[in-house]
Amino acid sequence: MTTNEIESRVAKAQELFKQGFNCSQSVFAACADLYGITDKTLALRLSASFGGGIGRMRLTCGAACGMFLLAGLESGSSTPGDAEGKKRNYELVQRLAADFKAEHGSITCADLLGLTSAANPTPLHLYSSTPSERTTEYYHKRPCVEMVGDAVRIYLTRLNERETLE
Repeated sequence: MTTNEIESRVAKAQELFKQGFNCSQSVFAACADLYGITDKTLALRLSASFGGGIGRMRLTCGAACGMFLLAGLESGSSTPGDAEGKKRNYELVQRLAADFKAEHGSITCADLLGLTSAANPTPLHLYSSTPSERTTEYYHKRPCVEMVGDAVRIYLTRLNERETLE
């Protein structure tokens, strides 16, 4: 995949996020067609639960979760007892997580949003299932749109590297 093709998908993911889809949906839906998932509604539903750090619990970043869902399509095992297949998939997920963490310092939503501190490692907010309103201020104070773009870029760059090694 060329740099222009990667950046086109980055822009697509960021646009999905700006339309109001969550971080996981934006990453996954921007790339799901690479694996034959051309039904946009299906892609959005499959990835819907992972936004906001998994169900808005501020755990693993939804953009990272979107990458991990794609990794399952790329290398996930579908054979019972396939230890080697699981190993390959877990290695890919761990590499993606390390790449994302190297770029942003964490893969945890609460950390990325500044909801934790050294003195209080527990998120400083009360969990709520109500998503934040998407306002101009929301986009100015949240790094999520950049994380979405970076997740797509990291995933597709890693995919390119894997293909050149095979």
